[in-house]
Amino acid sequence: MMEFVEIGKIHSEFKTLNNMPIQPTGEKSLKGEIVINEEYAEGLKDLEEFSHLIVIYFFHEVKEHKLIVKPFMDDAKRGVFSTRAPVRPNPIGLSVVEIEKIKGNIIYIKNIDVLDQTPVLDIKPLVPDFDFPKGEIKVGWLENRSKGVKEKESDHRFVQKKEGN
Repeated sequence: MMEFVEIGKIHSEFKTLNNMPIQPTGEKSLKGEIVINEEYAEGLKDLEEFSHLIVIYFFHEVKEHKLIVKPFMDDAKRGVFSTRAPVRPNPIGLSVVEIEKIKGNIIYIKNIDVLDQTPVLDIKPLVPDFDFPKGEIKVGWLENRSKGVKEKESDHRFVQKKEGN
């Protein structure tokens, strides 16, 4: 059995999934905070030397998974593993955010696209030489669609329906 520990929470202005950006590069992505639990705060040492973080988090509002989805950037049905859809067998997400400053156990960030109160599983510094592959990068079905991501917001596709609706 695998077990993960929540190391903190993301705080953002996004209280619901409606109209939030679908990627952190979105024009409406705003500032937020990652509050690291006190028992892990010592692990933030030296992080202020980096400009960006990879944040790994738990999609805590996802209640089901689907193997075939209609992703935000397309109207065709796609395999979930070829998308960034949150309805995954293991509802784990990641975002790259910019660090503004760190004070105590709080990381002040820019370009957050994550729901408020989302549990954080891990953070890692972004290092281009480690994280960006060399050579040609293929982006599959997103080839002619990814340019519009900055204006794209979430819609009803992955919002849980309330009982009786």
